[in-house]
Amino acid sequence: MAELATIARPYAEALFKAVGDQGAGLMSQLGLLANVAGSEQVRQFADNPKVGVTQVVEVVTGAAGTALDAKVGNLLQMVIENGRLSALPEIAAQFNALVNAQSGSSDAVIYSAFPIDDAALADVVTTLEKRFGRKLKATVVIDAELIGGIRVVVGDEVLDTSVKARLEQMKVALTA
Repeated sequence: MAELATIARPYAEALFKAVGDQGAGLMSQLGLLANVAGSEQVRQFADNPKVGVTQVVEVVTGAAGTALDAKVGNLLQMVIENGRLSALPEIAAQFNALVNAQSGSSDAVIYSAFPIDDAALADVVTTLEKRFGRKLKATVVIDAELIGGIRVVVGDEVLDTSVKARLEQMKVALTA
């Protein structure tokens, strides 16, 4: 996995430098391309020696279903020409991290056993922003295994206040 991150870093940094302050607007396009590139069928198609670079670019952009910014299109072309389509999801992740660092924010995934309404989510995000010391872009994922409470992942930091985590802590304490 570290090798993929090493391969992806120069591409992400080059795109970040090329787009300047427009990075936030391109995150969604790059995310769509990353989802398409993550497909095993697309990677097999791209690896076929009988298929040209132009055909692969057309298939990937067509599957993304949106018109691409010229700089994102150039990145896609370069990635495919260099045989690095499998690195595109990691390129997108690193690009998002660069854009978030520039804006002073981070992506946060909030795992919850139950759906969270908008008012409660706003309160949770406000509290988490104070806890982590930066602005957060929150995404909620429902995970019934948590039983109750929430589990928050911000970068490599995890805050787990779920019932499942507390039960695991009790189990460890009782068996120790």
